[in-house]
Amino acid sequence: MTADPSAPGRRCPAGTGAESARVTPAPPSGLVVVDKPGGLTSHDVVGRLRRILRTRKVGHAGTLDPMATGVLVCGIGRGTKLLGHLALDTKAYTATIRLGAATTTDDAEGEVVSTADASTVTDEAVAAGIAALTGDIAQVPSSVSAIKVDGQRAYKRVRAGEEVVLAARPVTVSAFTLLARRGDDLDVLVECTSGTYVRALARDLGAGLLVDGRGVGGHLTALRRTRVGPFDLGHARTLEQLEADPTLSLPLDDAVSVAFPRRDLDEDATTDIRHGRPLPADGRAGTYGVFSPEGRALALVREADGGPARPLVVLAPAGD
Repeated sequence: MTADPSAPGRRCPAGTGAESARVTPAPPSGLVVVDKPGGLTSHDVVGRLRRILRTRKVGHAGTLDPMATGVLVCGIGRGTKLLGHLALDTKAYTATIRLGAATTTDDAEGEVVSTADASTVTDEAVAAGIAALTGDIAQVPSSVSAIKVDGQRAYKRVRAGEEVVLAARPVTVSAFTLLARRGDDLDVLVECTSGTYVRALARDLGAGLLVDGRGVGGHLTALRRTRVGPFDLGHARTLEQLEADPTLSLPLDDAVSVAFPRRDLDEDATTDIRHGRPLPADGRAGTYGVFSPEGRALALVREADGGPARPLVVLAPAGD
């Protein structure tokens, strides 16, 4: 009688069907740029991607509020190692600001705390208000932001009934453009540095537009992020598109090329960096990617004070 090679406790010979059935393909590595729908948190999107791409190793950079839509950059597999190093310090949005009402959250999800008739606010006043909020400004973040106050998120304190007033911080609004006015609704485009709250721009614009000596108030009714760093809606796909075609937006090699300056190495330097050893300085500022002669992304490195280029993250270690 011949023993069953697939019986428990027996090792299957190399190349048998039983062994092949147990092989799990390596998860993809790179970035997926999602066009986030409204109503989902960034964490919800990560959960959906884990199911779509069949891997637990998913993370995101640059949180979007549930009401917001648009560009959300997610790392997959070894792409998660890039997230903390991506230069996502500039962002672009389209938004709708409604004049005539202020809310507890500076957007449509909060409770209305004051109302005013904004119909007499002139286009010239709106233009002047927008100009005053453009450039280098000191902005008080929304009280329901994720900024920590004594170790607790500001929005949690607000939800617990506390009154939270955050300190102003410097931000740069490089563009604040009125695209259209529809009664009390202003469709705008905003380009700004990271840390700028578009909700706070809506709040401050409304507060500065006076009728009978009193600000009419303002809040966001729609917000769509169209770009973060080098990633824009041209890179993005909806969750439904990803369900139909569960592939990366940018494989790891392409992601590093798009997001970082590039340095190509010879074979000896490739061996060194894959073992985590430093490279001779190349005179570059900031974080950059290094690539093998075959074009494989090997690591992110940084030079400091004229010293060698030391790896921050090794993406293709020796033996991989």
